[in-house]
Amino acid sequence: MTSFCDWLASTPGSIALHESLYLYPMVESVHVLTLCVFVGLASILDLRLMGVTLRRVPVSEVARRLLPWMGFGFAIMMCTGVLLFYAIPVRSYHSVWFRTKLMLLVLAGLNAWVFHARIWRSVSAWDLDRVPPRAARVAGTASLVLWAAIIVTGRMIAYNWFDCDKPQPAFIVWAAGCDSYPK
Repeated sequence: MTSFCDWLASTPGSIALHESLYLYPMVESVHVLTLCVFVGLASILDLRLMGVTLRRVPVSEVARRLLPWMGFGFAIMMCTGVLLFYAIPVRSYHSVWFRTKLMLLVLAGLNAWVFHARIWRSVSAWDLDRVPPRAARVAGTASLVLWAAIIVTGRMIAYNWFDCDKPQPAFIVWAAGCDSYPK
């Protein structure tokens, strides 16, 4: 993977994006703004699933109104996230924070999949309940916690002090994949 990241970093598009005075900050800004759209709306839905807010509004109605906008925010957020990786692939790949963020994204995706594949199927039975069933509350809570952790780890990528070309503890060398990094 390191050789792929090295190759990716040497492509004209990656170099142009990384060295651009305005393009990289613009992509990063769009990433943050669409993150706000997605996570802000997801938080409203999660809080409804937890029975904390909008208790008189059916869960299906909250989801119907928010999911299209959440999908839009998520799609743009993912595209800009890929572009941010493309701009600095080697540093990103060897970032412990980036790797942690990817694991958290997978967990958030699994949480959403389990929710929609299993819990949502019975929404008609609890749609009007002021406090949804335990499984829905757990899914909403897990979503809030995971997305908060994704935001924190994403922010920490910019302040990554675990660089492969510096001496690091063995665990960090392993976690960042630095053992395959050319010295």
